[in-house]
Amino acid sequence: MFHPRNRHQGRYDFDALVASSPGLAAHIRPNAYGDPSVDFADPAAVKALNRALLKAWYGLTYWDIPDDRLCPALPGRADYVHYAADLLAETNGGKVPAGPRVRALDIGVGANAVYPLIGHGEYGWSFVGADTDRTALESALRIVACNPGLIDRIALRPQQRRDHLLRGVVGDDERFDITFCNPPFHTSADEAAAGSMRKWRNLGKPAGGKTPALNFGGCPEELWCPGGEVAFVVRLIGESAAMPHAANWFTSLVAKSEHLPPILDAVRRSGAAAHRVVEMAQGAKKSRFVAWRFRR
Repeated sequence: MFHPRNRHQGRYDFDALVASSPGLAAHIRPNAYGDPSVDFADPAAVKALNRALLKAWYGLTYWDIPDDRLCPALPGRADYVHYAADLLAETNGGKVPAGPRVRALDIGVGANAVYPLIGHGEYGWSFVGADTDRTALESALRIVACNPGLIDRIALRPQQRRDHLLRGVVGDDERFDITFCNPPFHTSADEAAAGSMRKWRNLGKPAGGKTPALNFGGCPEELWCPGGEVAFVVRLIGESAAMPHAANWFTSLVAKSEHLPPILDAVRRSGAAAHRVVEMAQGAKKSRFVAWRFRR
């Protein structure tokens, strides 16, 4: 089940989406049940669907990403934002805080800037998006600059060092209400390619022929890093312990449930005052994020 506030409840109204975004029409195909859908293994189709949904739901007049960059499916990204909003509500009398005074940090904002777009569109939050990849930041900046009202609410900062996550981005006296992170979860390019082949087969694609694009889109920096998501999230936990003032809640997606034990062990050793594993589900797909804080 999606989060109750997730706009992805039920089927997409493709007639309405095509009416507002005609470019989507070229990608609509009947699914196995004869209903209109798109090929979710085709990054161009997912990009066209995302563009239509972002226009219909959030009024974006422009959204695009380079062809070699990760094109995320929106339902899971929206769930992460909504469940993170529930964390903030716990210390706000049960009400989700809204408006630009709520500040969020997206660690690895990517070319798509999807978390700032959803977080600002749903709740009016202000965002800082950080990334080591100049191409990603240029793409995210185009999205922000081409949509009225975003330039004053979504700031983008380069992370100059690949071995740093918070350091060099968060100022000494700066504080965020919450952080977001979608870490690279593969440990190598070969592992990422194998994962893409599994997804390809799960979507009913033939096993033979050319190797599918990694994760159906995405450059190496988005898909893998030494040690994979465990090493990445453990590093984030370590930096947060050294900068506990940086956020009220630190959070990160964890793609694989078997990665939780070492990550939670790192959270406990960090001295965090509280932590949480938030389970999410989009249809048959299960996902989760871990959250921790240092203030009681």
